[in-house]
Amino acid sequence: MKTSITCLVLFLVLFSCKKEDKLTFEPLVITQHECADCPEVSISIPNAIEQTKLTRTINRTLKEEIISLLLYDDDLEATTIEEAITSFTHGYTELREEYADETAQWEAKIDGEKVYEDDVLLTIELNTYLFTGGAHGYGSKRFLNFDKKKGTELENWQLFKDLENFQKYAETEFRIKESIPEGKPINSTGFMFERDSFYLPENIGLTKEGLKLLYNQYEVASYADGPIELTLPYSDVKKFLAAKIKS
Repeated sequence: MKTSITCLVLFLVLFSCKKEDKLTFEPLVITQHECADCPEVSISIPNAIEQTKLTRTINRTLKEEIISLLLYDDDLEATTIEEAITSFTHGYTELREEYADETAQWEAKIDGEKVYEDDVLLTIELNTYLFTGGAHGYGSKRFLNFDKKKGTELENWQLFKDLENFQKYAETEFRIKESIPEGKPINSTGFMFERDSFYLPENIGLTKEGLKLLYNQYEVASYADGPIELTLPYSDVKKFLAAKIKS
């Protein structure tokens, strides 16, 4: 009886470890609002705490994305988020000194969260809002996909084993969702695809609900139309994907 109990406990421990093969993240929060006339910067992203090739890749990728968003001076080589914030602040200060009565306060809000993880794949969603003057700010979303086994970031095409047929399938589903008649040009209802031909968005991400295709504002439609999203069930797209998805 003692042996049976020991085996059961061992089984439960091993099963639990296998089931909970997830990365551990802690929030990384950076804010700056030093004075009434300074840009307001708010950053909150997940920070992977284990020390592995994968976690280093994730943290480095997030840092590089944020630096590219905030870097105002292209000639400056920022290596940290703080240096990028300094560049963003200098850009605002220079513009305000030149146009004191016309420069509205700049703002940057960047939030990230894990939206999908299984044994092989991980997706982090990065939401950004930037205001640097003008009639309105600009919000955008970025999906960052990672191969957990190889410890690398994935390009969109690497998510698929049959990209060509996936694009054909995605166009069919896009037309259905957006009520674009079959046989009519993709832009016949007001979209702005280049060369009037359907193409996949720059952002494709894994989510709990399915594979999400995201066209940010201005990508294929006007600002007023907002982002264009299409979520495809894993049961329908698994035949196109390079990895098996646990849906």
